Amino acid sequence: MMNIEQWRREGKTFRYGSHKIFYRESGRGEALLLLHGFPTASWDWHKIWAPLADRFHLIAPDFIGFGFSDKPRRYAYSIHDQANLVEDLLECTGITDYHVFAHDYGDTVAQELLARSLEGSAKGNLLSVCLLNGGLFPEAHHPRLVQKLLISPIGALLAPFLTKKTLAKNFQQIFGPETQPTDEEIDEFWSLIAHNDGNKVMPLLIRYMAERRRFRERWVGALQKAAIPLRLIDGAADPISGRHLAEHYQKLVPNPDVVLLDKIGHYPQTEAPDLVLAHFQEFR
Repeated sequence: MMNIEQWRREGKTFRYGSHKIFYRESGRGEALLLLHGFPTASWDWHKIWAPLADRFHLIAPDFIGFGFSDKPRRYAYSIHDQANLVEDLLECTGITDYHVFAHDYGDTVAQELLARSLEGSAKGNLLSVCLLNGGLFPEAHHPRLVQKLLISPIGALLAPFLTKKTLAKNFQQIFGPETQPTDEEIDEFWSLIAHNDGNKVMPLLIRYMAERRRFRERWVGALQKAAIPLRLIDGAADPISGRHLAEHYQKLVPNPDVVLLDKIGHYPQTEAPDLVLAHFQEFR
């Protein structure tokens, strides 16, 4: 399995406006867009990258403000803008038809792409969506204290004091009891956040939680009206968006296709990559 520096060396970049965006591309076959979560990056997919690349043409960006992409301090970060970025990347790589596999923050970007597909304004042809743990419904999303503080008026003051120790404490709380992150994984996650002082833009990035409330009708409606295959693979032990969110999904989304992973937390693709891969391949 490759390390994070190899991941970076084998990546590519494209220009989004005046900013440089990092992405990984590999494999052949139908296009599969991998969308990562907050506060990490495309590296989140590395444990299932190789087997997915055997079947799909993979595209995995670091959203602007994340990972190895540019992290401008004065920027109007938004889910709509990240969806624009994704569509520009698809155009840049010549992809017209694609599937989506998303996690956390990436789930919300996927919901926006799905909404555009439904209203006929999308640039590409979205074929299916598979989702991992994320705040699909603002009323069923239970953010951690650090997230609440970051989005509060004191968020900008707090950001410089976010440390690897803070990250470790929070990730230990959201991973499953038997699948805790290793010290090496914490180092990797932190390196993605700390790259180009990314912790300083977190109060700007975290505004997506307010967007989820503002655009709830649009993004929840996209799931409810979808005419393409959808699946939710959910780590049930996740206190943020675990079993309670999956149960909410089953109530609100017609003909719900839900797979619950007992004892797995907020990062299923890291905690139980073989299980996630098996359930995704069954879905596809």
